[in-house]
Amino acid sequence: MKKLLLTGFEPFLDYMINPTMKIVESLHGTNIGDYEIIGKIIPVDFNLSGDFLLNFIKEDQPDAVISLGLAAGRYKITPERIALNVKDGDTDNKGIKPIDEPIRERGEAAYLSTLPIRQMVDGLLANGLPAAISNTAGAYLCNNVMYEGLYYAKTNKPDLPTGFIHIPASHELAIQHGNIPSWSHEDLLKGVQVCIRVLSEN
Repeated sequence: MKKLLLTGFEPFLDYMINPTMKIVESLHGTNIGDYEIIGKIIPVDFNLSGDFLLNFIKEDQPDAVISLGLAAGRYKITPERIALNVKDGDTDNKGIKPIDEPIRERGEAAYLSTLPIRQMVDGLLANGLPAAISNTAGAYLCNNVMYEGLYYAKTNKPDLPTGFIHIPASHELAIQHGNIPSWSHEDLLKGVQVCIRVLSEN
């Protein structure tokens, strides 16, 4: 059976719950399609997040990589189309706040996802789950991790499907946080499973 590295993030900023962490923990060790799921958590740290992802890839030698991130405020599951070579945005969990810094000095300006994102969106919609392709992963940690994964694949293993999916807040997080749209954990989990199944079929 092939292996899929599925990553999520720890809580960050004023989001004391991160639904990606719970999804990764729920799916770790399960089988979806042709994949055994290896779930790992990445710190919200500009200096360490990329290293964590690359170390997971080198240790586990997965056949595909999907990273998940929370997009509080979005109301659809949104596979990301592109990662930019820039660090910017709010402070991370270590208080670091880069401004217009490159992720890789010699990296390309941007990399396109190598996941079947259009088919993933179609699969989500067919299963009654709101979804759309997103054309920006921002410039915060989600973009940082997406870029690092694609940079590694481009330079070391071009046939490694790699990319990023943003998910909405969970009901649990919305209750804790306040006025943000949310999904049930069960629907978020189903959505990620659908995306992995689509990848397996493609």
